[in-house]
Amino acid sequence: MTNFETNAQSAYIEFRNVGKRFGSQDNGFIVLEDINIGIKRNEFVSIVGRSGCGKTTLLNIAAGLVAASSGETVIAGKKVDGPGQGQGVVFQQHALFPWLTAAGNIEFGCRSSNLSKAEKKQLVHQLLELIGLAHAANSYPRELSGGMQQRVAIARALAMDPEILVMDEPFGALDELTRIELQDELLRIWEVKKKTVLFVTHSINEALVLSDRIIVLAPHPLGVHMDIEVTLPRPRDRTTPQFNALYKQIWEGLSS
Repeated sequence: MTNFETNAQSAYIEFRNVGKRFGSQDNGFIVLEDINIGIKRNEFVSIVGRSGCGKTTLLNIAAGLVAASSGETVIAGKKVDGPGQGQGVVFQQHALFPWLTAAGNIEFGCRSSNLSKAEKKQLVHQLLELIGLAHAANSYPRELSGGMQQRVAIARALAMDPEILVMDEPFGALDELTRIELQDELLRIWEVKKKTVLFVTHSINEALVLSDRIIVLAPHPLGVHMDIEVTLPRPRDRTTPQFNALYKQIWEGLSS
């Protein structure tokens, strides 16, 4: 039985022979081909790979923002045909509305819910508490640091109460210390909220700190090169021999 078949038996998200071509059949180029991945509910899965291997494209297909050229993506047994199937998206650039406060940006995330005004206000307060920014509820994005802005972006995604968090290099633009702090913060939130997370990163260290599994995509040939289960206990020590052995395995996979 293949690794995909094992994971697919209890998969919540499935990529089934997913391929993506940009442009025409004659002049276009293929960025993904025959991707088969099964992801369990509440699993934290990171996707790593060299630039151009299709990481962000695969994420956008999962989020329903881009249509696959072949194959299909299935969430909870239903084929993805657009956004709005329980996916909350967080990008590298937080994209907060500059004219709204932190609280206002988070409330925007639940604008289409059936909650009453009072319930929305309570939810916003709870999420601000969760991300440690209750004191900054009335601050505008320009008044917040990059790390604080990204926390608000995560809270805004959570305000939708998504089953899945789709995160594309959310900490890539931050300094190293802030990035490490937000990695710890994301794990804390994930343990509280129990979401399925699909996370793209260029950092092997980040993937190892965060993930239950790491998918390594390869550009030549296109497809899944490695599928690694990370069983190290959390919180993870970045200096242990076991951590460094996994780092070396992934590095060698990316370099081959």
